[in-house]
Order: sequence, then structure tokens, then C-alpha cells
Amino acid sequence: MLFVFIVLVHERRKVVHFAITEAPSAFWTGQQLVNAFPFEIALRFLLRDRDGIYGSEFVRRAASLGVEEKVIAPRSPWQNPCVERLIGSLRRECLDHVIILNERHLDAVIREFLDYYHHHRTQRALERNCPVLRPIEAADQGKIIELSLVGGLHHRYTRQAA
Repeated sequence: MLFVFIVLVHERRKVVHFAITEAPSAFWTGQQLVNAFPFEIALRFLLRDRDGIYGSEFVRRAASLGVEEKVIAPRSPWQNPCVERLIGSLRRECLDHVIILNERHLDAVIREFLDYYHHHRTQRALERNCPVLRPIEAADQGKIIELSLVGGLHHRYTRQAA
């Protein structure tokens, strides 16, 4: 079994870091928080659930970064809807359709899905745009072509430059 740790910035629903491990620990999780913000100032708040993986080492690392932790109520995933939605989308739109061979394969599949998620998948909460803003394509920019994404699981239609 493999575990995935995801750091999501709520403002644009952008994943800034993810990591995979077979044996998560509080030390590993704390290190992933540090790895998510290596050169920039960490965010002010961290919204997280009450999973046992967030032990004293994680709390110490978060405090050293100046992050104030906000812990959601027990068994209340609706209190952290953005990351719960991302995890559900990742499972339903990608992982349910792929047989994962090993940690390296899972890393490659998640990277490809996150590229699709950031640059192509629109979201209503972002006014039907993507986490990474994309320009509106004018009708005179060329014919419409199909781009196969995430190993053919998803498609995007765009205009081909003349």
C-alpha cells in the first residue's frame, strides 16, 4: 500500500507539493511540509484533519515554519472541501482506471494528472478556469484539435495555430 501526501493552496486550488511513501511517519510528514516551502515563506494557516500521522514532530515542524494549524472536527471532511474534492477527483478520474505497478509509476501518473488538473481541468469555483490561468482562444486562431491527456483518460479541445 502506498500513501500520498498533498499540499494544496486553497486560493487557486493548486497543488504545490506531493510525496509518496510506503510507511508514513510524523517525521516524514513534517519533512514534506518543509519540502513544500523550501525557499519561500510558508503559508500562514494549515487546515488539516486529525489523522494520527500529524504527531508531535509534525506539529513542531509546522510551528518552526510559523504556520498556525487549524484542525477540523473529527470525521468532518466537509470542513476541508477543496482537498477532499481533489483527492476524490484524483481517485475517480485517474487512479480508478489505472493499475499502479510501484511507487515510481504512481509518481508519474500523479504528475501527469496534476499537469492536467492545473492547466486543463476547469473548475466552477475558479469561474470555469484552471488553477493556472489560460487565455481565451479566439475563433480565428485556427482549427480545433483534440489533445489526449493523462494517457488518454481525458481530452482537451484547443485551437491549432495556423
